[in-house]
Amino acid sequence: MFILFLIVSLISSINAASIVSRSDSYPLSQPAVHGPKARITIGNRIIAPDGFKRSTTLVDGTFPGPLIMAQKGDHFDIEVVNKLEDDKMFELTSVHWHGIFQNRTNYADGTSFVTQCPITPNHSFLHSFSANGQAGTFWYHSHYSCDGVRGPLVIYDPHDPLGYLYDIDDASTVITLSDWYHHLAPDLRGQIARADSMLINGHGRYINGTHAELAVINIRPGRRYRLRLVQISCDSNVLFSIDGHNLTVIEADGVLTEPLVVDQLQILASQRYSVVLVANQPVDNYWVRSLPNTAGASYVNATNSAILRYEGAPEVDPTTVETPSTNPLLETNLHALINPGAPGTPGYGYADYNITLEVTAADLRFYVNNVTYQSPPVPVLLQILSGARDPSQLLPNGSVYVLKPNKVVELTVAIAAPGGPHPIHLHGHTFDVIQSAGSSIFNYVNPVRRDVVSAGNAGQQMVIRWVTDNSGPWFLHCHIDWHLEAGFAVVMAESPEDTGSHVSPVPYEWDRLCPIYDNYKGGLPEVAGGGLD
Repeated sequence: MFILFLIVSLISSINAASIVSRSDSYPLSQPAVHGPKARITIGNRIIAPDGFKRSTTLVDGTFPGPLIMAQKGDHFDIEVVNKLEDDKMFELTSVHWHGIFQNRTNYADGTSFVTQCPITPNHSFLHSFSANGQAGTFWYHSHYSCDGVRGPLVIYDPHDPLGYLYDIDDASTVITLSDWYHHLAPDLRGQIARADSMLINGHGRYINGTHAELAVINIRPGRRYRLRLVQISCDSNVLFSIDGHNLTVIEADGVLTEPLVVDQLQILASQRYSVVLVANQPVDNYWVRSLPNTAGASYVNATNSAILRYEGAPEVDPTTVETPSTNPLLETNLHALINPGAPGTPGYGYADYNITLEVTAADLRFYVNNVTYQSPPVPVLLQILSGARDPSQLLPNGSVYVLKPNKVVELTVAIAAPGGPHPIHLHGHTFDVIQSAGSSIFNYVNPVRRDVVSAGNAGQQMVIRWVTDNSGPWFLHCHIDWHLEAGFAVVMAESPEDTGSHVSPVPYEWDRLCPIYDNYKGGLPEVAGGGLD
């Protein structure tokens, strides 16, 4: 087994080194990188990314976790090893590959108690899957707690139809944005959590904190950079901008868009954008800004900031001044580049399934159509493979929606609860955004296509469409981790009668997860919402 792991690690390093990306020989700082065949270890470590020391759960000891890089068409074999031992945090884990469709590999989606039992300490699970022609910006994260298991995943397309717009697209241009907490996630359950800082590429500062190191993004004059912005926060949404520079949006959540020039982007938790930055300003240092929606957030002490540094500029803090945005990103201005148009007959209510989910809240719990999501004792996929087909047979009661195959679903999520804007994510699919929250426009002709969309604040709604062409149970939930834990989720079970053949053969290692979990006696109780996503 040890020899096998050495071989896997060697293959991983070879694959990572051979990734085709658009770059040159200028020495930019490179984060840790894995290829599509890798072994990642989840363990505990004390770190201080904003100057405050705390224990965490990390992938390979780093935050964010190592970048996983692949080329379009690559097959992934990623073994997740659980070495957690700090009993003040969750010792169970699972890893979701956010944005990957997992067509025919629902069991590899990494969603505790929906598609698998969690991985217990000193055990592992091999996620083996293909991305079915996908390319773009994705990420991976734990379904347990908000203590650090999250990192970027990029699939490069050597024939990117928008490749003519940029020169450099490599590990150095992947930018992670993350809120950060000084308290352990289990200690924040059952209360309204507030982040202590915002990190950019794993670095940041907090109010009244130390003069901690800031992230630096190095660029050369005259070059065009594809920045892949990956919002890996547990809660906060941010306003992202770079002083003195416009940004051209070309991708949303792994789907190419028609190029759109903006000067600021609101990015919700779990959303991703690729933007092209042209290094056409005087050689200098410029503030990179990622202002969270936390009350009182500012740039005092260079909080919520990083540095964009041109080659030849001195290694000092920028002196640039923030100017009001005059051209912010509006989701309704984004349009899918390839095969635009929503599926089915245009018109609200004209789909095969027209479903409305009304979201309410009481006593720090969320309710979707009057039901708060609770983890079932057995994963939904295992229930289906064991013969359950009807909603009355599937647990959790009232939270599983059964859909027939190859049908158009039009889903409305109407918010009548606090805590917004709520980022809604559907596993197993991208969807067309028919109506964006806060907009009165219904677009069936050329809407943006993505996998996370804002459902807005109380009194607002969003409308999306997709086709049920991927048999299996797929989680649909708010991607604010604390809201998921508090019950803001449902399961869309697509054609359960076909799932057995669609995912066959199920790996033996997957079959072992639940018996091992059933025999596990240690650790904290499972998360009430079914695991944090």
